[in-house]
Amino acid sequence: MERLLWYVAYGSNLHAARLDRYLRGGRPPGGLRTYPGCRDCRPPRRTVAGAIPGGVYFAGESRAWTGGMAFYDPELPGRAAVRGYLVTVEQFADIAAQEMYRPPGADLDLIRVAAETGRATLGPGRYETLLRVGVRDGLPMLTFTAPHAASEVEWTSPAPAYLGMLARGLREAHGWDVDRTTGYLADRPGVAGRWAPVALRALVMGLTADTRNHFTTVVGPDGRLLVGVPGQGWKLVDRDGTTRPVPLPAGADSEYGPQPVLIDDAGTIHGAVHPTEPVAGRYQDVPAVWRCH
Repeated sequence: MERLLWYVAYGSNLHAARLDRYLRGGRPPGGLRTYPGCRDCRPPRRTVAGAIPGGVYFAGESRAWTGGMAFYDPELPGRAAVRGYLVTVEQFADIAAQEMYRPPGADLDLIRVAAETGRATLGPGRYETLLRVGVRDGLPMLTFTAPHAASEVEWTSPAPAYLGMLARGLREAHGWDVDRTTGYLADRPGVAGRWAPVALRALVMGLTADTRNHFTTVVGPDGRLLVGVPGQGWKLVDRDGTTRPVPLPAGADSEYGPQPVLIDDAGTIHGAVHPTEPVAGRYQDVPAVWRCH
């Protein structure tokens, strides 16, 4: 009989498609790392949204995303929004191993220790500390984090692509709207005081697919984000959350705005524009290439 537990996600794995890269392998959109996947790549048996005492903060430098990484500190005030995935003990061991930059494939005795005592530490590295954060349906709820408290490290700003994964996950798991998602993220140490409010709101609106506002977003290979809305222009969101306007390419209609497709390594935007004058008697988008800066 398979042994099950709840894996409690509070960071980018709030987004189910992101967790799927740990289960089945592959590279998530906007990420720099390809994951080998689990021995058992089946999807979770169940998922539930919830909140646990404590908080989420951002620190360090992610090798997969650049920018700060999300960690959980049970001693922070408030409650952390989480998502529980019902997985096998073996799957949790493989997910944890990949987070620890260890090869999956070995069972972790720490899982039993954490389930029984509430805490177990494999080493000093990030995500090498397992915590039991509750019990549901008679099964332990486990997560992993850093061994230190939020107050013991310098907070760092998360990259747009990474923070966008959290925004997607919060909307997907909790059904939050733009205001609630933005407010929650804005209060996290590492985001507060570092991400400009307009940049954070633009990120959340764009990556949570709020079609009422017709936002379009493109993530560049260096983690920068291009965010725009018809009639309001475009802004480039840098890795530290600061923004700057992006001038329209020549001949573009400012009401409709350009339609970026990708940003290359040189910072060149490739896409299409809606012309101010008809082309061959028709108003249709035409290819365009322009610079971010």
